[in-house]
Amino acid sequence: MTNCIHDHARWGAGDQLGAGHLLTAENTLAALGSVKQGRIYDLSHVIEMGAPKIEPVQLPYVITSSATSANGIKRRREMGAENDAGSNLERIEMTTHVGTHIDALGHFTKGDAMYGGRSATDEVGDWGLENLGIENAPSIITRGVCIDVSGLDGGDHLEAGRAVTRDDLERTLDTADVGLQPGDVFCVNTGWGRFFMKDNDRYVSGEPGIEIGAAEWLTGQDVAAICCDNMAIEVLPGTEHPKISMPVHQHALVEAGVYLVENLVMDELVRDAVTTFCFILLPTKYKGATGCPVRPVAIV
Repeated sequence: MTNCIHDHARWGAGDQLGAGHLLTAENTLAALGSVKQGRIYDLSHVIEMGAPKIEPVQLPYVITSSATSANGIKRRREMGAENDAGSNLERIEMTTHVGTHIDALGHFTKGDAMYGGRSATDEVGDWGLENLGIENAPSIITRGVCIDVSGLDGGDHLEAGRAVTRDDLERTLDTADVGLQPGDVFCVNTGWGRFFMKDNDRYVSGEPGIEIGAAEWLTGQDVAAICCDNMAIEVLPGTEHPKISMPVHQHALVEAGVYLVENLVMDELVRDAVTTFCFILLPTKYKGATGCPVRPVAIV
């Protein structure tokens, strides 16, 4: 298993960027230069009331009108305005891990240990994370690689609890004739995304996903981020459930500093047999937040 101290030493104790260091100008130029058609694939879900959530750690997405055009017109008329300019504003309450989102490196701990040799006792404050919030995540413009493992068991999707192994990933990459490069964003389509907002109870009750050996192999390939069409990237229940819980999160975020992007939508990429593309994701800088909703795109 990848050693926590070794990975922290790679970029120095106190580092805040993690695998963002692998996102070089050369990666960005190569990814942008690969675009030939100008076609954009939206890889995100709509965030709406009723979006799936894992209780009790995730709160529901709630949107309410805090200022309406009718009230705005009334207020401005009372101030002497004659052109009836109405404005609508809202208040949104949610976890930052709703819908398609990216995890900050400070999202998980291994005991008290956090990425960069930090301590959760010191890092987690009353107003979020002190040094490992999502505002420190990089802008990601690099090569994306998408593989489809949904049919490995003969159906159109893998079942909950189905562990995707290193061998599964390597064989699927070989079939697609694609090799991984440092700084890649690696996307795994299991077919589980078909249940998002269609059968939320099933979607969050378990999921197919990568197991720890596959995760260690991917981080060893120097990927900058791992993405999947499920809630947690990793297989649930895990391969050593209940003794070992969420080991992929602990390894990727705490030990390796590799970002995780969850609830990705890859249906159109898979339909069009797109395996490599220019991947763009710009995390919103919510200071101290453990993640943020995102709208990643693939451009070919």
